[in-house]
Amino acid sequence: MRDAPARRLARALVCAALLVPGPWVAAQAGALRYCDPPTELDAAQQDVLLRFGAVIRSTLEASGAPLALVARSGLDLSRFGMRYSHAGISLRASENGPWSIRQLYFDCGERRPRLFDEGVSGFLAGTGDPAIGWFSAVLLPDTDGAVTRAASDKRVALRLVGATYSANAHAWAVRYQNCNQWVAELLGVAWGGLGTERATDAAPDAPDPDLRVAAQRWLREQGYAPSRFEVGDPVLMWLGGVLPWLHRDDHPAEDLGQWRFRVSMPASIDAFARAQVPGARRIEFCHAGRRIVVREGWEPIAEGCVPGPADRVISLDP
Repeated sequence: MRDAPARRLARALVCAALLVPGPWVAAQAGALRYCDPPTELDAAQQDVLLRFGAVIRSTLEASGAPLALVARSGLDLSRFGMRYSHAGISLRASENGPWSIRQLYFDCGERRPRLFDEGVSGFLAGTGDPAIGWFSAVLLPDTDGAVTRAASDKRVALRLVGATYSANAHAWAVRYQNCNQWVAELLGVAWGGLGTERATDAAPDAPDPDLRVAAQRWLREQGYAPSRFEVGDPVLMWLGGVLPWLHRDDHPAEDLGQWRFRVSMPASIDAFARAQVPGARRIEFCHAGRRIVVREGWEPIAEGCVPGPADRVISLDP
């Protein structure tokens, strides 16, 4: 689940590649390469991300919560009204270190989804714009320990990994899977009391489509609503059938006919957690210029990382 090459591969993840603006894609589709190395950060940018990560870790530690559903900004999702693209689960008692984040990513070398444990600073390194970054943490009390057990149990976590990756995987299908879908399905297993039986085959941690189906069924019965991408652009719908990390064949014909994808995204996961868990709390963080802004509550920070009167503002100046 963790190795040095995986850190580099994780940063190549584009969790929601359909978000790229239509005209840009039309012009660049031939040159777009999914697994190109990420842009190297200069020393000042690295310093900001490290200090941003330190503020996040210290705030999580002071929260008293045992775990958090976390998300970071990636490529620009603003045309779809979304700020966050990539989610994971951060555990206070992770064996990989306090507040390490367990997440799904696309392994470019092996061309398949894999799980990876990563510290907060490494998780932040996947941001699409080093000049401004966003991080969200939904703190869960986890009074019965169900989510902690499911996320910590490698066999359960690995059984929920899909065989084939798709950035725009349909939330109610198991043909493909994206990074956020794994998080949603893990919550379904934990809160639905699923997957507690011991596997009896020779590969107890092999992908288990039946467990994914059960998790999705439970999520639907409890009112989970995946995010809706109203594409409104036939070029993007066409790309959904020709780019290797986008697919259309798992989406209902009705949705395709209306240029729509329904995909698990951090916003849909957070909304579901808020409805399901009394006492769930949210903290949002952002950095821009020489400041970090921290806000507690479900109201998002203003665009541009502009602080409100009750926000905590941390200067990065000497």
